[in-house]
Amino acid sequence: MSDLPDIVRRAARVFPGGVLGSHRSGPGLEFVVREGRGAYLWDTDGRRYIDYLLGSGPMLLGHAHPAVVDAVQRQLDRGSTYMLLNEPIIELAEELARAVPCCEQVRFTSSGSEATFFALRLARAYRRREKIMKFEGGWHGTHDYGAMSVSTRSPKAFPAPTLDSAGVPHGLQDTVLVAPYNDLATTEALIATYHDELAAVIVEPYQRVIVPAPGFLQGLRAVTRRYGVPLVFDEIVTGFRLAYGGAQEYYGVVPDLATFGKVLAGGFPLGAVCGPAEIMRHFDPALEGTPDYVWQAGTLNGNPIAAGAGLATLSELRKPGTYQRLHRVGARLRDGLQQAARRHGLAAQVSGEPPVFDILFTERQVVDYRATLTADREQIRRFNEECLRRGVVKAVNKIYVSLALSDADVEQTLAVFDEALAVVAAGTSPQHGESATS
Repeated sequence: MSDLPDIVRRAARVFPGGVLGSHRSGPGLEFVVREGRGAYLWDTDGRRYIDYLLGSGPMLLGHAHPAVVDAVQRQLDRGSTYMLLNEPIIELAEELARAVPCCEQVRFTSSGSEATFFALRLARAYRRREKIMKFEGGWHGTHDYGAMSVSTRSPKAFPAPTLDSAGVPHGLQDTVLVAPYNDLATTEALIATYHDELAAVIVEPYQRVIVPAPGFLQGLRAVTRRYGVPLVFDEIVTGFRLAYGGAQEYYGVVPDLATFGKVLAGGFPLGAVCGPAEIMRHFDPALEGTPDYVWQAGTLNGNPIAAGAGLATLSELRKPGTYQRLHRVGARLRDGLQQAARRHGLAAQVSGEPPVFDILFTERQVVDYRATLTADREQIRRFNEECLRRGVVKAVNKIYVSLALSDADVEQTLAVFDEALAVVAAGTSPQHGESATS
C-alpha cells in the first residue's frame, strides 16, 4: 500500500475496501477521478482515459455535456430541491408519458433501486398477492429482493432462489421465484403452476448483456397476460439507451409497469416507476388509510435539478439520427472486439446490443446466466486490467457506448482491445506502468 498515490491511500482509510461499491481497478491500477468531459476521464495525476463505464451507464451524452450543464446551472439559481411539484419534474413526467408505450402516469424516486422496489410493492398492492418471479442473473438493484439469484456460483433448481448478499432475511426466499432467462417453455410452466400466488414477473428485457431470444419477450407478455399477472420491465439500463422509448419500443413488447433511471436524468440521481393509471392509482394519497394505499415518498423525489438535467438529455436524444449513430458506433466497437478475439484464437463471445455489450471468454453461446458461469473469470479480469493500463475504462461486465465518442476514439479503443487480447492470449501480464494517455 505504501507505493499507492496518497489520495488512494486516503480513500482506503475512509471507505471499506477503499472503493465506493464493487468496482475495482486492479492492483497497481487504482486511480481517483479529477474530472470528466465528453468521452474522457482524467485522474488526479493528469492521465486521460476513454470512458466506457460512463458512471455505470447514465452518461450517454458523455460527461459535462454543454446542454446539461446549462440546464443545471439555470435551475441552481432557482433552488436545489423542494419536495413539492415543480415545472421541470412535471415536464419530465409528461415526456416520459409521450416516449414510453406503457406509461400513463409516473412516480419518481431518487434511484433505480428504489424504482424497482416500489414497482414490486405496487404490483403486490394491485394483485393482492405476495410472490414475485424474476430471472436468474437479472439485476434489479440493491434492495433485498434485488439480491436474489443475481451472481450465485451454485444455482439451485428452478424456481428456488439463492441469497447473494449477507444480511438479507432468509424468510424472503419464500416470496421470490426464479426462472431461466430465454427459456420460454420453462417460464411458461412455472407461471402456469404459480400464477395464483404471483404479484408480478419482473425482467430486464435485455438482461445485462444477454439479448432476448426471438419470441421470448413476446411469449412472456402473452403468458403473463393470460393469467392476469403484471409484467414489469426493469428499464434502468435500457431506458432511452436502446431506443428513445426504451426496450419496449426496441423489441416491440409493452409491459404493464416499467422502471427507469440512469440515462433518464443525465447523470443526476433520479428513478421512475411508470404505468397505467389503473395500477398507478395505488400511490394516490387520497387512498391513505385503505388497504389499497402504497406509501411512497422521498426527500429528493422530483428533484428539479435532476429533472432539468433529464429534460436537456432527452432533448439531445430526440435529435434526428442520434440513435442511428449510437448503434453504428456501438456495432463498430462490438464487431471489432469479436474480430480481434478471433484473430488471437481466443474462445470468446461478444454478447449484447451495440449500445452496451461485453466479451465473455467461453465457447458456449451466451443465452442465459448459467452460460456466463462457463466464462473464464481470470481472462476477463486480465482483459479489463490491460484495457485500463492502456487508457480505456470499462465496467467489470459491460462496455457502455457514449455519443461523445469520435471516430479517432473508436479506432484507438479497437487498438487497445487488440493489444489487451494479445496479452490474454499469451497468458502473461506486463509489469504495472503508465496506464493511460497523457
